Amino acid sequence: MDSQTRSLLRECSVGCKMAVNSFNQMRDFVTDENLKSVLDTYDKKHKKYEETAAKLLEEGGSEEKEPGVMASIFSRLSTEVKLLRKDDSNQIAKLVMDGCSMGIQTLGGYVNQYKNASSQSSSLAKDIIRTEESLMKDMQKFL
Repeated sequence: MDSQTRSLLRECSVGCKMAVNSFNQMRDFVTDENLKSVLDTYDKKHKKYEETAAKLLEEGGSEEKEPGVMASIFSRLSTEVKLLRKDDSNQIAKLVMDGCSMGIQTLGGYVNQYKNASSQSSSLAKDIIRTEESLMKDMQKFL
């Protein structure tokens, strides 16, 4: 496996892990059953993408990368603070949309940076980006 493919797959994996961690963290604050259902649906999609990235990395003889400790701590703390102040569906939707935007920008940057990555890894990254865009759209009804 070439280094660009490995790097792109690792970033896909990390991004999906961070999304799943965020969904799990927010789940305790969700009172709207429709919002819970949307988050559960996208949680499953992100887990599937992460499993695909992990499988491709393993097949290529590489290991996954874990989210950075500082990024994870900052994400958890900022989410907790925002939800403790105001834990309604509107606030949760805004946090999810912020996360989607960050994911789209970050992963989109890596797709452009790793132009020579395998078509399979590029396709996975683009699927994740489209899913993030779809999640943002689905969150709009909770604003």
